[in-house]
Amino acid sequence: MSLTLNLDYQYNASIEKVWSALTDSSKLAKWVFNIQTGVAMENDFKAEVGHRFQFRTEPSQWWNGIIEGEVLIVDEPHKLSYTWEGGEKHTVTWTLQVLEDGKVNLHLEQTGISNEPALNGAKYGWGAWFGKIEEVLEQ
Repeated sequence: MSLTLNLDYQYNASIEKVWSALTDSSKLAKWVFNIQTGVAMENDFKAEVGHRFQFRTEPSQWWNGIIEGEVLIVDEPHKLSYTWEGGEKHTVTWTLQVLEDGKVNLHLEQTGISNEPALNGAKYGWGAWFGKIEEVLEQ
C-alpha cells in the first residue's frame, strides 16, 4: 500500500518568486533544513529534467544525511516534479497556481509513502519548511 501526502499553502508573492524559491539552489538551502538540528541542507539542485541532485546534512545514527533525487518534470512556473529518496523513494510534485485574489497557491503532492508514521513525518517536515519558504519570499 502506498500513501500520498497533499498539502496546500498560499503566499503573497508572484508566481515567479515562488518558482524561484523551489528551483534556485541557494534559496532552497535557506528553507530546506535538517528538522532535528535546524541546519540548512546544502544542495546541487537544478531545474533540468534528468538532473540528479543531493541535499546534504550531518548524518545521524538513523540516517546518512543525504537525500537524493532526479528531476522528472519542469514546466516553469507551473509544475515541478522530482524523486526524493532518503530511505524510501518518493515522488514530489509541486503545482503553482495564481488565485483570484492574486496569491499563489503552492500544492505539494508526495507519493510512494509506505506507512502512516512516514506520512506523519513527511507532513511535519514539509509543514516546518513551508514556513521557511515564506521567509525566503519576504527577502
